[in-house]
Amino acid sequence: MNRRDFMRDVAVGLSVTQIPSLVAADQAVPGSSRSWLKNSPFVAVGSWDDMPIFFRRVGGQTTWAEENYRSEHTEATVKKLKSLGVTIAIIDFFKGFGLEAEKEHIDLSRKLSELLHQHGIRVGLYVGSTIAYETFLVEQPEAREWFVPDYLGRPVIYGDQTFRKRVYFMHPGYVDYIKRVVRMGVEDLKADLIHFDNTSLQGRAAIFQHPLAAKDFREYLQSNYSPAELKERLGFSNVQYVEPPVIERPQVFIDDPLFQLWTAFRCHQLDHYYAEMHQYIHGLNPDAVMDCNPSSGMAGANTIWEQGISYPGLFPNIEISWTEEGNYAAVTEDGTLVSKIRTYKTGSILGTQIITYTAGSGYYGGEGATRASMAESMVFNRQSLGMVGGILKAPEIPEDQKQYIKFFHKNFQYYEGVQNVPDVAVLYSYASMGFNSDRPSVSFMLFTQALIQAMVPFDIIFDQHLKDLAKYRVLVLADQECLGDHQMEQIRKYVEQGGGLVATEQTSLYTSRRLRRPDFGLKDLFGVSAPRWEGPTRQERNLQIKPVQTQVGKGRVMYIPSVEPAVEKPPMANMSSKYWKLPLNWKGLIEGVRWAAADRLSLEVSAPATLSVVAELIDQPAKSRRLVHLVNYAGPQGKAVSNVGVAVELPPGKQVGQVTLLSPDTAESHNVPARMEDGRARFTVPRLDTYSLAILEME
Repeated sequence: MNRRDFMRDVAVGLSVTQIPSLVAADQAVPGSSRSWLKNSPFVAVGSWDDMPIFFRRVGGQTTWAEENYRSEHTEATVKKLKSLGVTIAIIDFFKGFGLEAEKEHIDLSRKLSELLHQHGIRVGLYVGSTIAYETFLVEQPEAREWFVPDYLGRPVIYGDQTFRKRVYFMHPGYVDYIKRVVRMGVEDLKADLIHFDNTSLQGRAAIFQHPLAAKDFREYLQSNYSPAELKERLGFSNVQYVEPPVIERPQVFIDDPLFQLWTAFRCHQLDHYYAEMHQYIHGLNPDAVMDCNPSSGMAGANTIWEQGISYPGLFPNIEISWTEEGNYAAVTEDGTLVSKIRTYKTGSILGTQIITYTAGSGYYGGEGATRASMAESMVFNRQSLGMVGGILKAPEIPEDQKQYIKFFHKNFQYYEGVQNVPDVAVLYSYASMGFNSDRPSVSFMLFTQALIQAMVPFDIIFDQHLKDLAKYRVLVLADQECLGDHQMEQIRKYVEQGGGLVATEQTSLYTSRRLRRPDFGLKDLFGVSAPRWEGPTRQERNLQIKPVQTQVGKGRVMYIPSVEPAVEKPPMANMSSKYWKLPLNWKGLIEGVRWAAADRLSLEVSAPATLSVVAELIDQPAKSRRLVHLVNYAGPQGKAVSNVGVAVELPPGKQVGQVTLLSPDTAESHNVPARMEDGRARFTVPRLDTYSLAILEME
């Protein structure tokens, strides 16, 4: 199956023939030295809402706001950032008022860029996605054609800021203008990074009521589907009068075939826009990197339907992605462990670094971020400590957080050239997660929550990764209801060759177009029949049976009829962290994974009387090391954990030489005794405050 057929099968509909020379973020560009992103610590600060033209127009600011703005652009401030350990600053550049209207601020940013570079700090430039039309139209009257009307003809604006209009980002005039902005940033201000904001707003439904979007939608259908395919899908093949659908109420099930195609189109357009910008930036300077702000992360929202964001399509065209999901590392009063681990894992497997607020508090700092947030980014992200504050605020972060920055710099050798060691793959299927906004999200989030808190090493994978399952011991299908025939064949092959499978609820009951099958598509693996169909628009009932274990070929399969929430999510609400409390049957889920893995997992951690500790097992192949990262999410509240037992499976033929413990919570490093038993290195961490790193030198 070629890429076009595969993407169509999972309903993305991206034809690479339409984008002939896109460069994926993890592919080398001739002459490029963007290795700085992976070979040096990434510690960021930022400031992009401080320019006077913006805060004057917004209103509600302080009398000292402009003084602060001027202070940001001084050498004294830059020196403070350097002494803190900051390696990149993302600064004001283009807010959408127009290059002439913002000229004074751009000139100041140019001088700040020079100062930052002089002191060895890289520079990122902010590029907004809205147009402040009152000044912009003075410079570019033709930009009226870019603005988006909703289906009633009203302008689409940014929140309650009526002066910021949204545009159809694929309008050729807008694309050309943004390229002009980017060229100035890269060539004139010598940007190391271009930051595009508000990605999560660009692919939303209202944006595609633009007349050009309707035309593009029809052309997309004609280019990607034959007349026969369109007729089979829609009942007709002439799409000259097809319009983007109007959304007036929340959608739980995306069953309407036009809605499904329109969702794929919105994802495609957003992917195409950023691919074009990615290619353009690297054409100007192969060393420069690009980031954008999808905002929601992997945190329980249906980004595919709501925002036109499908991470496997977007992430290959960017080096860095922002998340502003909140979910600061913590344990809540009801015992729920809150984290951004899923978002970091999504970035890791797709080759994209994640930036989020990890330190400080208040203005341009993580409201609620603690040293646990910094540890989480060091562990589950790649080479990044995230954003530690605003340009003026960052030097004021608490001393314990400053210690983490120093630790990251001092011990960076343990964070580069690494890869995690996963036993389990958890599938995030495009059609399952995009065409049902309720139960698949609940099951996916809760099953991964169980894996996180049980400290089972896992990856989050996407449809394209099903072709490469051999490196995993277990595949988890948490209510992945929509699977195509090709996907199911890949899963069958994996199981027959010895892979473990754990599936729940309605997995495989629907096709990739969300057409209901008469029985589970994977019934031959599950060994059970699906519940009786009760008609369209009804939520399927779970089977009222006990989990079923079967042996298929060389593999093991467990079917679990339900993931049982401890806190019920209201219908159509996002599966946000308030509902992440461990499911009632979490122990059964983990037992199912262990059984499917033949009771052999690469990492076993025993943290007595707590569910606040998480772990990640990492390889450093070039240095013959295995690393175990331990994070205690209750550590910042003074709840240390004692005598954490660790058992790490080593590659065949390897022995443990020395185990060294490092922690930014103390100024010491020390060795601990380890023993080999059944191919595993076993040792004990005497005390875990918030974060400890165990370095296993292998021989």
